[in-house]
Amino acid sequence: MTRNVAITAIDGNTGFAIAELLLTDNTFSSKIDSVIGLSLSPESPRAKEIEKLGAKIIPHKHGREREMVKLLKDSGADTICMIPPAHSEKYDITAELITAASKANVPNVLFMSSVGADLAERKKQPHLREFVDLETLVMAKKGDPTTITGHSPCIIRAGFYAENLLLYAPQAKEDGVLPVPIGKDHKFAPVALGDVAQVAAHVLSGKGKHGFDDKHRGQLMVVTGPMLATGSELATAASQALGVELQFEDISEAEAKKVLKTQSDIDHSEQQYLLEYYRLVREGKTNYIATTAFVNVTGGHPTEPTEFFKLYAGDPLPEPTKKKRKTENGH
Repeated sequence: MTRNVAITAIDGNTGFAIAELLLTDNTFSSKIDSVIGLSLSPESPRAKEIEKLGAKIIPHKHGREREMVKLLKDSGADTICMIPPAHSEKYDITAELITAASKANVPNVLFMSSVGADLAERKKQPHLREFVDLETLVMAKKGDPTTITGHSPCIIRAGFYAENLLLYAPQAKEDGVLPVPIGKDHKFAPVALGDVAQVAAHVLSGKGKHGFDDKHRGQLMVVTGPMLATGSELATAASQALGVELQFEDISEAEAKKVLKTQSDIDHSEQQYLLEYYRLVREGKTNYIATTAFVNVTGGHPTEPTEFFKLYAGDPLPEPTKKKRKTENGH
């Protein structure tokens, strides 16, 4: 049984991390035949780097559905990992991909969604709510008799990436402050990107008689970090790991928007996503952890906040994916 995995948005943090694991970790590379990367920016450094590791990069041209169907068919992809890109047209791009994969009859589909999307309100958190709409499009293929796409599906709702907290690193190092607009009392459970990539890699490389491993096929997996924390508790964890005194500061959304704009180069749509998630925290809708899927799929334990911050202790403004992930044996 072949396993040729197409990964969309491969030059983004999530796509890159998953592809890197599949290509370089023998736990997964021994179970797959190839990695095909779909990229909106095929000349980007990330796309070039993952190409050097062995992935075949395919330019993803939004608005050319027929061409995308042909490219997927010609690639030999029997599995697709769909990651909505950090792009102003995220919904349209992803919806088009779901249709193209269906017409190309790619049987195994892993859709990367977001924790909190089901609790987001369309008027308050429209960017977050879009993930539920996209999940619906993916799940609808299961009952479509005209395609085999989606007959072996899996959805991962990934938690808020702990790496997003590193966007505030300059201010944290300069002022000794971790400024996040989440309120003082409500909690959330940030998850390390490497942990989410591990779960995805297990799903994408797992095999069963119907496509994905029967343990993963048809699952809706929610993956958060292992510790519910307030902003103050996260600042304490960072202080312990970094050996410096950090204080949490509950800033306004307007201030957060300004910090994100001046201290990072993330896409505007990604800024909106972060701000909407912070609103969920302030509304008390993130006061839970979900680690069962991670433990069941990987057999390990997700990264604790203190351990996460230690991974990045020496970096002035860390790159989220550069070999800094916890592997299955805890390193």
